[in-house]
Amino acid sequence: MNYIQLTIPIANDESRELLIAALSEQGIEGFEENDTLLKAFVAASDYQEDAIAQILQSFALQAEITIIEPTNWNAEWEANFEPVVIGDFCTIRAHFHNLSVETRYDIIITPKMSFGTGHHATTRLMVAQMAQLDCSNKHVFDFGTGTGVLAILAEHLGASRVVAIDNDEWSYENTQENIVLNHCERISVSMDSIENFDWLPSYHIILANINRHILLDYMEAMEQLLYKEGILLMSGLLTDDEIMVCEAAISAGFTVQKVSRLNNWISILCTKR
Repeated sequence: MNYIQLTIPIANDESRELLIAALSEQGIEGFEENDTLLKAFVAASDYQEDAIAQILQSFALQAEITIIEPTNWNAEWEANFEPVVIGDFCTIRAHFHNLSVETRYDIIITPKMSFGTGHHATTRLMVAQMAQLDCSNKHVFDFGTGTGVLAILAEHLGASRVVAIDNDEWSYENTQENIVLNHCERISVSMDSIENFDWLPSYHIILANINRHILLDYMEAMEQLLYKEGILLMSGLLTDDEIMVCEAAISAGFTVQKVSRLNNWISILCTKR
């Protein structure tokens, strides 16, 4: 299967974050950034040319379009994938990184076509907030697992059961690989959607690093999956989404406990009333 690479000259950090958010909602599966360029990758079969052209036009931007094979994608990742260190709490790295890890947790992620390498602000926000969560002997639901990085961290933090789901085949396969790499034994992963789960209290913590639309659509379902006083940690959200998502969470039966910010992105920590 061929992939489309969009190479977009853009230097403004805030505009780049807004553009990534907009493109993510049109099926873009991965991004590579530097100070002056953004590269976006999407399966050719999922490429929505008109919608993406409209987004670029709204930012007054143009993209160079290249057709690549999936193996080239992986080579791109490996050539540019740098370790991510989040304070003294967690290192997220690839197997080929040769470095002395000095953080409490060390997570190995094979860099493929799945979201969640730790580079994006939303993953950093989720990981930083998880440092404050008590996962010991808890049941955790990772909604939209991507690479499985948050599910893996949840097990490292002592979760007794982790259920990770994603409706993307690449993410499902990549998470399985990363579970093995990190010697995890308490994570079950499935290529599935939340509609197929019994909406009964089954979890103490839900991790949901997705996007505003999905979070809003499934806010009530996530509330029903949690035990009373259970925790919902969300990201994939821009600062402009804060009021709308917080209001939806409150309406669904949550209390908003904390909003964390990084660049133009936020994470929201809620508890079920």
